[in-house]
Amino acid sequence: MSQKIIPVIMAGGKGTRLWPLSRSTAPKQFMDLMGKKTLFQRTLERVGNEELYEAPIILTNAEFRFLVAEQARLIDRPLAKILLEPVARNTAPALAVAALIVARDFGEDAIMQVLASDHEIVENEVYFGSVARARDAAAKGRLVTFGITPTEPATGYGYIEKGEELGGGAFTVKRFIEKPDQEKAERLIAEGGYLWNSGMFMLPVGLFLQELRQLAPDVMDAATQAVSASKDDLDFVRLDEDAFSKAPDISIDYAIFEKTPMAAVVPSPIEWSDLGSWDSVWKLGAQDDDGNVADGRTTLLDTRNSLVLSKDIHVAVQGLSDIAVIASEDAVYVGRMEDSQNVGKLVKFLASKKATAPLTETHRTSYRPWGGYTSVLNGDRFQVKRLFVKPGRRLSLQKHHHRSEHWIVVRGTAEVTVGERVIPLRENESVYIPQGELHRLANPGKILLELIEVQTGSYLGEDDIIRIEDEFGRE
Repeated sequence: MSQKIIPVIMAGGKGTRLWPLSRSTAPKQFMDLMGKKTLFQRTLERVGNEELYEAPIILTNAEFRFLVAEQARLIDRPLAKILLEPVARNTAPALAVAALIVARDFGEDAIMQVLASDHEIVENEVYFGSVARARDAAAKGRLVTFGITPTEPATGYGYIEKGEELGGGAFTVKRFIEKPDQEKAERLIAEGGYLWNSGMFMLPVGLFLQELRQLAPDVMDAATQAVSASKDDLDFVRLDEDAFSKAPDISIDYAIFEKTPMAAVVPSPIEWSDLGSWDSVWKLGAQDDDGNVADGRTTLLDTRNSLVLSKDIHVAVQGLSDIAVIASEDAVYVGRMEDSQNVGKLVKFLASKKATAPLTETHRTSYRPWGGYTSVLNGDRFQVKRLFVKPGRRLSLQKHHHRSEHWIVVRGTAEVTVGERVIPLRENESVYIPQGELHRLANPGKILLELIEVQTGSYLGEDDIIRIEDEFGRE
């Protein structure tokens, strides 16, 4: 079969199971856990074979749109489209939208492969063999899910029971099973014939749309209207919010796969993890002679079978076993490895308290399409930030109603607009921005621009920004 596969990558999730490194505004797919590339970037590379794949379509939300575009640019991976979901509506509406756009651009005989952006997969002959078997089964008229060959009685995944053999390495789906408890998971593994539900699919677009119309017409109607009324915005496609918000919040498993007689599963003995907990990160990491996985500024003494990661401070661990210690810029998690599946419960507790809720939402460092900023110090009526601006980029022309700003250049060269004046600044030079004054910051140089910003005023929230002109389409 010479037809190329259209990859559809889901990159809009806001999971916080890898807290404190993962936050709702900086989820795990965009994190560099223990390598030089993020999970999203590695997913893009997985579909980089131009003989096998078309350029990918990305499903995400407006909050992550610049992260998606910038991370693709950094590894020089072209994207076909970035579809922006205006509200979260689970996988069925999202994939319905993607299928409608694939059918429009490539025809209903196209085949799309659905991938999560936050899975860790070893790319080898076994993996691409599974892809080939799934594509063949899809070409023969089946909606295909990838079933991972279990390596242990895991409780963090749903399971699929294989049915009759269809040939070519594919089987019918007998039933889907929710995440089991330990006893049930052990029984399923002992019985055999069960696979982990990976959340990856190979879908013939015409058949998928047909099943959506029959089995989930409310999903299909909302998706159709959202695509019809969508608008192009720079490199993004904004789905219509009114239409998309009417779609039910339902997964593709519940909406289609548990109902359709056309479902098939391809057993895939690949090295795979959804990296849904710190113990899964530890299992995939490079363990030392004591079974430890460590990264960042860490020291371990008389410690065994543990995961110790630090993105900022130096962490020293002594005399412990089977624990996870994760240090971010502003929070540290310490827990038993066996409890790492329950970090989500801790995050919900933190989010319910006003004092700790921000720790579940944002990092001290926030990224923007022009660069970003790190919060250094917060006080009553003042705060200090480190700004960094990429070469050739500039911030919006803006003003603030409630604060003034003082900028000191510590690295690089700045071009600052204040009212009608344009002021060049070099290292160790500064400028004052009065409250209410129009201003803009730009980096005309070839190296990263870094500044210290001191804000003073009665209100210092990020929503006190009145943008007059913005090349990134922000309001």
